[in-house]
Amino acid sequence: MSPSGKPRMSREHALRLLRDMLRARRFEERCVELYTQEKIRGFLHVCIGEEAVGAGVMFNLTEDEAVVATYREHGHALLKGISMERVMAEMYGKVSGCAMGRGGSMHLFDADTRFFGGNAIVGGGIPMAVGLALADKMQGRTRATVCFFGEGAASEGVFYESLNLAALWQLPVVFICENNHYAMGTPLDVEHARGEVYHKSEAIGVPSERVDGMSVVQAEAAARNALDAARSGKGPRLIECDTYRFRAHSMFDPQLYRDPAEVEAWKEKDPIVRLADWMAQTGLIQEGEREALEKEITEEIDQAVQFAENADWEPPETLHDYVSLPLPSPLAPPPAPESEPSQTSMREAFNRGLQEALEHDERVFLMGEDIGRYGGCYAVTRDLFAEFGADRVRDTPLAENGFTGAGLGAALGGMRPIVEIMTVNFSLLAMDQIVNTAAALLHMSGGQFNVPVVIRMATGAGRQVAAQHSHSLENWYTHVPGLRVLAPATVEDARYMLWAALQDPNPVLIFEHVMLYNHTAELTPQPQGVDIEKAAIRRTGTDITLITYGGSQYKALEAAEQLAAEGIEAEVVDLRVLRPLDTDTLVESVARSHRAVIVDEGWKTGGLAGEVMAILNERAFWELDAPLARVCSEEVPVPYPRHLEQLVLPRVEQIVEAARRTLGEKP
Repeated sequence: MSPSGKPRMSREHALRLLRDMLRARRFEERCVELYTQEKIRGFLHVCIGEEAVGAGVMFNLTEDEAVVATYREHGHALLKGISMERVMAEMYGKVSGCAMGRGGSMHLFDADTRFFGGNAIVGGGIPMAVGLALADKMQGRTRATVCFFGEGAASEGVFYESLNLAALWQLPVVFICENNHYAMGTPLDVEHARGEVYHKSEAIGVPSERVDGMSVVQAEAAARNALDAARSGKGPRLIECDTYRFRAHSMFDPQLYRDPAEVEAWKEKDPIVRLADWMAQTGLIQEGEREALEKEITEEIDQAVQFAENADWEPPETLHDYVSLPLPSPLAPPPAPESEPSQTSMREAFNRGLQEALEHDERVFLMGEDIGRYGGCYAVTRDLFAEFGADRVRDTPLAENGFTGAGLGAALGGMRPIVEIMTVNFSLLAMDQIVNTAAALLHMSGGQFNVPVVIRMATGAGRQVAAQHSHSLENWYTHVPGLRVLAPATVEDARYMLWAALQDPNPVLIFEHVMLYNHTAELTPQPQGVDIEKAAIRRTGTDITLITYGGSQYKALEAAEQLAAEGIEAEVVDLRVLRPLDTDTLVESVARSHRAVIVDEGWKTGGLAGEVMAILNERAFWELDAPLARVCSEEVPVPYPRHLEQLVLPRVEQIVEAARRTLGEKP
């Protein structure tokens, strides 16, 4: 490095930077042509004009350092080392692509080079990068993670949440803001009250600078310093690169929002021309070398296009591959099961499961709001902070999308995070990360990146805390392929489900009903653990089946006892696993009883009860002697007064009455 902080530019160094920018530029120019020929479809966002940022930053990376990018990531993918053939095949949607054709232009992935993808959600990759850096720090590594995003992402709340986490925990992550002045078509001064993104970052506590993003030399020098700081334990850095895209936001963009004269003015600052002219003036490039470079790159692109043209489409029979990975078989038993039965509350059982996981798997850590020093909103994590310390029981800011996304990144980085969201209503703030990333990443990456994270949250009503803390929204998540959704309702499941969930290579959501935390029962030791694939029959019967889960289970059991007093034997099935549903157990039970009532604390419209009814109609219609029935919550937000709250929720008398009506139907 020179005293000015700029890299000393050797001939080889300068040629490498020029070649890198030219490869990205020419590749995307060919992609534009192919798009007009309908070879590439969907959205196509090119970074033509912005190549200096990616080339300068990526020049400084080591092979094992991770990159998280945006949907304008083609150049970044090439510069990280993914072959042009595989990138082009992905643009075509072919099975030989870097994500098996499942991601396309906006979702390039490669596990071998640790390229964690483009991300079509603006700002969606920022918390992932934070989590990858957290995993590296917790595992004692000295490498950095680089995260690219545009200035539009600095309008998103997750930008602030993520940078705050990185600053709080002094994580080795370098944020690169590619400020091209238009988030899509909205100019910077309309989008931001203060347009300098680096000032926002500095206010959070992340050291930042702004550089000329049309100068590959400035971009490289700034990145070199930032990466050195991150690797040496000095925490995160942000570089705002002032740049410009010469072409439209995407191929659908008519560019009505900017003056052509403005575009032409920026083209005068073309980073490729700028570097090439300087190299010619200083004798760093000889006559004919530029032409030779162009010829070499053209041949590489031609070969990549031919490869993509000749590549196969993925066969239809593999459509359902990479939605989720299978559970290990058999699951490892819990390492420290109880030796004797004991009276235990659900709260104590959950706590013991967490303690066991922390004690016996060094990759496990907890993160969430008030789980450490406070002991958890529902006291489930009490005493764990004192036992395991702040590094493994991490209090987070009130930033659900940010810390949930960081949990996903940490899982991708080799850890086994257990993320606690205080209540299901708050999980809606993190739904982007859960649905758009955790559930979809395995499929979008063609099976390369699974997300083994466990997310716990309280659900349900009964505590008089009104509508924003009381709903049962677990059904919203059961709609999403790629997730496993669990609802423990017994002390055994509360105690042992977690150990099984931590072995699942897929994201697992655990919904804990608030009214069960104080429920106490005899805990029967389960030395082999519990099943997280099967429903459980909690009471046998042959006259009718009551299907339920979570907080409604004990209402169903009480209803079954009342029916038994009338000579009606009801079988009670605890779903336990809400996705994927164990339909075999449901069908087998209905085949014995020929009638069923589904009890669900969620709302009726679009609810889980309706899904179960549809499955039974499809698979067990000829076994039914009467129409199916359901008991659900009233379709109003949960009210505060106790008498109204109880009227909203399924009640024992409603379950009994529904069973009687069903039994009264003639076959």
